[in-house]
Amino acid sequence: MTDTTVKKVQSQHSPSGEMGQTYLVSGKSLSMRLWQDEQPSEPKPKTQRDYETVGYVIQGRAELHLEEQKIVLEPGDSWLVPQGASHTYKILEPFTAVEATSPPAEVHGRDETVK
Repeated sequence: MTDTTVKKVQSQHSPSGEMGQTYLVSGKSLSMRLWQDEQPSEPKPKTQRDYETVGYVIQGRAELHLEEQKIVLEPGDSWLVPQGASHTYKILEPFTAVEATSPPAEVHGRDETVK
């Protein structure tokens, strides 16, 4: 039997994580979150995660430091952070992006407690 569960999440009712992200929708093996109007800052602490992340830039600019690479992210760009890769972000301009993680980030290594 296939899973016929349908979820609709209105973003104004979505929970927020400790780092400012909004959790949009989550399934068994994938979740989506929104980073909205993140302000320019020093680089976030370098980290490695137990999940894979893909993202898409809606507005603004940021640097993704992935292993020994520096990638500038601009509107219309998408990116991949492989599971276990050492990385950090530096926001250059007010930044809005959507990310998807597999397995879901909120239960695999980030923000296990949601506000």
